[in-house]
Amino acid sequence: MAQDFERHIQRSVGTSGATVFTADGDDAIVSCRLTNIHSGTIVVDAYVTVSSADYYLIKQVSIPTGSSLELIDGGSRFVLQNGDALKVDTDTASSLDVWCSVVGDIST
Repeated sequence: MAQDFERHIQRSVGTSGATVFTADGDDAIVSCRLTNIHSGTIVVDAYVTVSSADYYLIKQVSIPTGSSLELIDGGSRFVLQNGDALKVDTDTASSLDVWCSVVGDIST
């Protein structure tokens, strides 16, 4: 079966948990770039909501002005199952752009 590569983006994320991606099967997040678009340092959370419980990938990480953070490094990946949602928020309104690459419909 061919792999289904997808991108999921959010622009100007702020203080409420913005959903970047919700899995509709077994999906692998292969890259996720968080970029500060604000004029000052921001503090970022990224987490996965599973059945209304939040599991943090990063919590209260500072990203300086004009910088970005790659959530996944060193070739690692993480899998979301049907209904799991990847979310991000910051301590500052309209301060973060998010770009995630996903491999959807992973064969078992």
